[in-house]
Amino acid sequence: MWRLGWWVGMGTMVLCSGMAALAHDPDLPDVEVSEVSIEADRPVAASSQQFIPDKEYVMQPQGRPAQVLRLIPGLVAVEHSGGAGKADQYFLRGFDADHGTDVAFFADGMPINLRSHAHGQGYADLNFIIPETIEGLDAYKGAYHVEFGDFNTAGAVNFRTREVVREGMVQAAGGQFDTQRYLLMLSPTKDKVRTLLAAEGYYTNGPFQNDNRYFRTNLLGKATMNPTPRSELSLTGTFQKSQWNASGETPLRAVQDGTLDRFGAIDPSEGGNTIRSTARLNYHYDTPSGGRFFANAYGQYYKFDLFTNFTLFLNDPVNGDGIQQSDRRVMYGGDVGYRQAGRVVNMESAATVGLQSRVDNIHARLGTQTKRNPLGTTIDSDILEASYSPFVKLDVQPTPWMRLAGGLRSELFTFDVHNRCPDCTEQPAGRTNSGLVLPKANVILGPWFRTEFFANYGEGFHSNDARSAVVPGSAPLARAKTYEVGLRSKPWGAEGLEVIATLWAIDLQSELLFVGDGGTTEIRGATRRRGVEVAARGQIVGPLYFNGSVTWSHAEFTNGDAIPLAPELTGYGALILRWPEGLTSQLQATYMGVRPLTEDQSIKSPSWLDFDLSERYQIPVKLAHGRLEAFLFVQNLLNTKWEQAVFAFESRLRSEAAGVTDIHFVPGNPRMVMGGLAWYF
Repeated sequence: MWRLGWWVGMGTMVLCSGMAALAHDPDLPDVEVSEVSIEADRPVAASSQQFIPDKEYVMQPQGRPAQVLRLIPGLVAVEHSGGAGKADQYFLRGFDADHGTDVAFFADGMPINLRSHAHGQGYADLNFIIPETIEGLDAYKGAYHVEFGDFNTAGAVNFRTREVVREGMVQAAGGQFDTQRYLLMLSPTKDKVRTLLAAEGYYTNGPFQNDNRYFRTNLLGKATMNPTPRSELSLTGTFQKSQWNASGETPLRAVQDGTLDRFGAIDPSEGGNTIRSTARLNYHYDTPSGGRFFANAYGQYYKFDLFTNFTLFLNDPVNGDGIQQSDRRVMYGGDVGYRQAGRVVNMESAATVGLQSRVDNIHARLGTQTKRNPLGTTIDSDILEASYSPFVKLDVQPTPWMRLAGGLRSELFTFDVHNRCPDCTEQPAGRTNSGLVLPKANVILGPWFRTEFFANYGEGFHSNDARSAVVPGSAPLARAKTYEVGLRSKPWGAEGLEVIATLWAIDLQSELLFVGDGGTTEIRGATRRRGVEVAARGQIVGPLYFNGSVTWSHAEFTNGDAIPLAPELTGYGALILRWPEGLTSQLQATYMGVRPLTEDQSIKSPSWLDFDLSERYQIPVKLAHGRLEAFLFVQNLLNTKWEQAVFAFESRLRSEAAGVTDIHFVPGNPRMVMGGLAWYF
């Protein structure tokens, strides 16, 4: 089956290359399309909404696509299982969003989060993204936009793929822990058909005593054209294959008594592999009367196997508590709609109507294993999950100093679960439907004295795992009510710093949580979250630029208990200096404050502060073709001992007579130096 995914990825690459060749077919008619260049700030509906261009994250350390997310105020991503390869753990607005349950991710509008995933609801693995192919990030907080549905509670992020690269690039990089990265990116055609081809290879052993042996390969092909002067069509295909070993989550007591190194592993057989092929089509047609018809479609093939052992020897003192989670799925969907702009009652306005749909056809399995050898089956399910989401949006500007934007989004879900294991103790099965209607409202006032003010309300949701949704009396869709007021200001002029301040709140109704690691359902109560964000970005003076933010949040169940793992204080800061001789330097810091690990806050995770240094230098060497650039990254510059994912739960070492509740952590990487050379041609 994986060969099918490989051929889908390669076939899309060939298709894009073939379309590039058609651009030079002399038998095709020539159509002159005038080019217009417009530069302006992107209109936003909330103070926390941002577009982050590629120039702001080109200085991020390479190898882990989630690194770019730190540029979004309050969003922190950390490794989850002692070794790269698995999806990151995401923190935003008082949510430990696990692998993506409450943060929606997209690539050119295609959903990345996976519903009813074998490991965790909303699982969002970003490792199929090649960062250099992204022209920018659209970052949204709250649930104020009708375009986003499932998993859009704390926020949403859309990765925008560039159409072409101005220069082709060949890059080679290497560093400590046997780390290597190779990248090829070029645009064979840039006119009638605009093409982008990219290939990435990455390998690292990490700092672990048992080599990570993480290998990742990525391919991307994209072709964009204008079938008519008023329309645009884009086809994109990607292919990813990864495999890795992992050290798991380290019990603190074993490190403290000296029986286990910080980067050691009790069960070195942990790890996994994944294959992901995607194809997407984006089309729009602009009418002479100011309207736009749009239609987008996507399809994905996905394969995933994960071997973990969290509780060690708690349940099985002989073989250990190793589990295997497997996911095989085909996912497809898209959206269609129409937007009309014009003047109504002498007011600038725009109305949009659309329909989104998505289908996930899944085979998910949970079983026991030791050293990756299967022992038994806990849950084995076929899942067919579909959603249909009509929406309507209206934008009106009644006065030059006021904009109003809002709309309604409706959700209809169908869940169908079939049990493939009649002898299993846990046998989730059944069929159910569920729906929601979600209002959105945004008010934008100003600008006055280079300052705009925002007030926002929106209802969002995340779906629960289908295996929980079909349980009688369950809540398949967890509604979230989100609120926000804020301002954006450029007090020192258009070229100076932009300052953003936001107060926000999120109320999430009672929900069920399917625990993929145990195959069980937990009842979780209603929650409330409140917080504030302050951010600044832009030019300080001359060649010196700054980007930074501080966020504070308070998260609790409505009965007053703390929400385990919820972040309270986070911070990010970066100084960028563009030297006059082709050198660009960046010093950045990321901070995560103390977090409660239990409802009664009796156990907490320590805070950490991590510094990174990045250098890029345009080498002044004359080449017959192209130019050279050298780069250097130093991660964890001060070699700080810090912890990434941290949990408190019961486990048992082989030498112990009973289980012990303890802190379990994934060690943060020590200082790592990585450098390389890029040839632009």
